[in-house]
Amino acid sequence: MEKQFTIVIADDNTFFRESIRMVLSSVDHLLIVGEATNGEEAIQLVSQVLPDIVLMDINMSPVNGFEATRKIMKHHPHVKVIGLSLHKEASYCKNLMRLGAKGYLTKSAPHTEIIAAITEIADGGRYIDKDIIGSL
Repeated sequence: MEKQFTIVIADDNTFFRESIRMVLSSVDHLLIVGEATNGEEAIQLVSQVLPDIVLMDINMSPVNGFEATRKIMKHHPHVKVIGLSLHKEASYCKNLMRLGAKGYLTKSAPHTEIIAAITEIADGGRYIDKDIIGSL
């Protein structure tokens, strides 16, 4: 049996959060253990449930995904953050990776790529969206 990986989804868009939950819930080795609607909630939730992975939206308030990632990495360096954003600019990816994230995906990535990225990162690798990797 494959090891199960625990995931927190942090996104202020309810529809997107629910869509990701539905997709990931169909994968046996992925378990959603919490959801946050902003970076502040994500920081608190990660401290409580200590997930393997956080899917982190960038544009949230009052605390955005960059700041939440920085704080999570400072206190829980074993947690693997994957940025999820509408932004396809390489600078967003570079900035998030500099803060300690292990991956970056655009919200237009197909669910098969999101699952592949989570699996790659859970196994110790890194993953950058196919639409961005060429511009880094």
